[in-house]
Amino acid sequence: MSPRKSIPVLEPVPIPRGTAEHEAARKSILEDFAASIPDDLQLLSQDYLDAAPKNVLSAPRQCGLLSPEELAITEDYDATALAKAVAARELTAVQVATAFAKRAIIAHQLTSCLSEWFLDEALERAAALDAHLAATGRTVGRLHGVPVSIKAHIPIAGHWSDGGSLSTRKRDEEDCQMVRILRDAGAVFYCKTNQPQSVMHLESTSYLGRVLNPYNTGLSAGGSTGGEAALVALRGSVLGVGTDIGGSVRAPAAFCGVYGFKATTHTFPTKRFVGRGLPTELNIMPSAGPLCHSLRDMDLFTATVLAAKPYLEDPRIVPIPWTGLSTPRSSTGPLKIGFMMHDGVITPQPPVTRALEWARSRLEEHPSRFEIKTFEPYGTAKAVRNIRLAYYPAGVGDVQQALEDGGEPMYPLTEWILRDASARGPLSAAEVFDLRCERDEFRGEFAAHWTAQDVDLVICPAFVGPACVHETAWYWNYTALWNYVNCPGISVPTPIVAGKKGEEEYGPGEPLGEECRHVRELWAVGDFEGAPVSLQIVARKHHDNELFAGLAALKDVLGLV
Repeated sequence: MSPRKSIPVLEPVPIPRGTAEHEAARKSILEDFAASIPDDLQLLSQDYLDAAPKNVLSAPRQCGLLSPEELAITEDYDATALAKAVAARELTAVQVATAFAKRAIIAHQLTSCLSEWFLDEALERAAALDAHLAATGRTVGRLHGVPVSIKAHIPIAGHWSDGGSLSTRKRDEEDCQMVRILRDAGAVFYCKTNQPQSVMHLESTSYLGRVLNPYNTGLSAGGSTGGEAALVALRGSVLGVGTDIGGSVRAPAAFCGVYGFKATTHTFPTKRFVGRGLPTELNIMPSAGPLCHSLRDMDLFTATVLAAKPYLEDPRIVPIPWTGLSTPRSSTGPLKIGFMMHDGVITPQPPVTRALEWARSRLEEHPSRFEIKTFEPYGTAKAVRNIRLAYYPAGVGDVQQALEDGGEPMYPLTEWILRDASARGPLSAAEVFDLRCERDEFRGEFAAHWTAQDVDLVICPAFVGPACVHETAWYWNYTALWNYVNCPGISVPTPIVAGKKGEEEYGPGEPLGEECRHVRELWAVGDFEGAPVSLQIVARKHHDNELFAGLAALKDVLGLV
């Protein structure tokens, strides 16, 4: 018998090792993955691994594995343009699926971004869509022929999902509601993407490997939707689906310089994303959302999903009509923008402050269109403390047991997010109720604070820095705050990029506290060169349409696409 195939993948910082049984199971899964990859799509040699550059963004173009036509398909279109090109028969769904599937497997070898890859199934689906269009002259829906990547825990019929550990890995028998809606709209599924152990890190490290940031492989791609973010950044996906309960769409999108949208909870369907659900949903609901290359793709995704009337199947969903980027302004005066330069706990690292100042100065050049204010922070430390307890009302036993069942070591960032709940233990029903009352009281106070600030939107950091060095994703303040108050938010790229180590220092002023001091120390010792800097734009709860109206107004001034 010939030895089983393996595919080299960049791994500058290895993941922790488990028991012999766990490592054998990992090895078998990785070999099965490798067996699905044709030999002519193997990218990396040991020589490349030994001398790999920090920035791997150009590797898909330079590797020689993609034809000029495939490079054009993957680089020159967003999802909206691809849908139009396929509908107009300028491209076939098969051509598009082939190009993105090939680029996705190249991206995986550079960043460990995938959990599964299924080219043959994608091509079969794409061929059926082409045949339908040829026979009827009509597309099946708004996403006809558009390749869509899906985060690992979200069920797709016939494919693997897991709840953040090897022992929870299972093959799903049917699509979840979200996937079915996208499939009915014409989407072509071709891969699933890596996520963290426990699905609760801002770094995607799992038994499948560590996802790397393609701008600087010494940095995290974010989490828990980090595989999607790295894949989209490398143009191995034009549209990906993730989830966000503490920053898991917005932070990785920001780390990797792509667009990411977290809606108000109960906007998108999340039914059967993780079995029957999680105890955290007693007080903090997850949101779903897209990662992509343009504002209009976020709009297209949202319009497509909500047009299916998902509330008819899941009555938790609030049936708010979607108008998106076409939403009319509710007032005729300037759009009121509040800049939150820090959250009262941690001053962001220098490139993030530079991006905030850049955006503020650009908007101040148009006083007839924008009224610029400073948005004062409110209660961040309390919100972050409370949300950490709310994530695990039933305690951490289920996570610990799942790891023990698989002989899987607990990763450092898993231990970190479990720390507060581990110390407190399972909560009683009365204690869970107390957390809910405290949450709702805080939300009311925060809403009043927003009203007193008199702004339509808030622009703030998406993270304490441009990205973080591996194993240092500890500070979720800038995203988790908005989960706690359930406001919709979007990460958008800026032209600001982190420079070489030592080139940029903090401005005057003392740290706001010990966490702020620690973040300054991380900046001093880390190598963030080349990391993109994104900003977060936030609206009030259930003002998702108004958020997109604001984006439409900001688009040209901030250079958004």
